Amino acid sequence: MLFSFDVMGLFIVTSAVLGLAPGPDNIFILTQSALSGRKAGLIVTLGLCTGILIHTMLVALGVSVIFKSSEIAFTLLKIAGASYLAYLAFQAFRAGASDLEGDDGQAQTLHVRRLYIRGIIMNITNPKVAIFFLAFLPQFADPSRGPLSVQLLILGVVFDLVTLIVFTFICLSAGYIGEWLKKTRIAQIAINYIAGVIFLGLAVRLVTVKFSNS
Repeated sequence: MLFSFDVMGLFIVTSAVLGLAPGPDNIFILTQSALSGRKAGLIVTLGLCTGILIHTMLVALGVSVIFKSSEIAFTLLKIAGASYLAYLAFQAFRAGASDLEGDDGQAQTLHVRRLYIRGIIMNITNPKVAIFFLAFLPQFADPSRGPLSVQLLILGVVFDLVTLIVFTFICLSAGYIGEWLKKTRIAQIAINYIAGVIFLGLAVRLVTVKFSNS
């Protein structure tokens, strides 16, 4: 066996706790679900989880080492991510009450592919995620049990599945907020501005992250 039951059990529990801990991804899902309904939130969740798989493959292939060793690559990636978040903030600030229509309105307006890509971009343009995976996954791998790259891929897939379950729970819970917001025009406008502030805050937080190869 590549993994003992104890190691895999600890990995699953740790992954669930990390998924529930406040961070850019689950805050992003909360905001999208409240703004655009559960369907939009679930699509964004799938995009984020796809991004996790991409990070997993990069770690298994050793590509993520670039973002840990190259300050230029690290800076370019975080600027790209911050710019995209700033764009989302701008879109939220200029949106009115009519832009918050729940599952049947906004989710149809924002095309499925667009929402899915939004989730992927949000995840893969965060260099800290790549570095986190580079530091986190190998802790549960054991070269004596088989090929390290295969173990890292399996761990990444398991992490992704656990994250999908946790994020889906967050998404469905936040969807109830969106249903309540549809009943109040003032609340609809307020949540758009709150979303804009959150997106802008995440952009500032990302762009101020300092490079460290230690």
